[in-house]
Amino acid sequence: MRVIQISTSPTTTTLTVTGDLDLGQRDQFPEVTARVGSLRRQLLVVDMCGVTFLDSTGAAFLISLADGGRRRGAATVLRGAAARDLFVLEICGVLDMFRLDTQHRCPETPDDGTPPGGTPVEEDVVAPQADAAPAGVDRPHP
Repeated sequence: MRVIQISTSPTTTTLTVTGDLDLGQRDQFPEVTARVGSLRRQLLVVDMCGVTFLDSTGAAFLISLADGGRRRGAATVLRGAAARDLFVLEICGVLDMFRLDTQHRCPETPDDGTPPGGTPVEEDVVAPQADAAPAGVDRPHP
């Protein structure tokens, strides 16, 4: 099952991705991007704990989300991104567009190898100040 779920709080939009974030999902990307942009929250958290594969198409989707947020003055945080996902973004030269949540721990993957499902959790995250990252979120090194 491949799913992108959106949940919101007063200051945060959380995108929870389960499955592959790749060419096969590209038909969902414009609608999700438009929806996230219309919510106009100060913080976008992309929960990648359930991502099983990220290709350049998925990376372009994440880039468009971060770019749209940046133009509105919002920050984009990657939560639970695997090293392989960060590598794809690094190779694309865009890792610095994202803040990284280094304190979040993803739930264990079931024994059958399927990604953990998960229901979006309503969060109340304090919006970051212009030059300060939220607690537990590191800015990538330039």
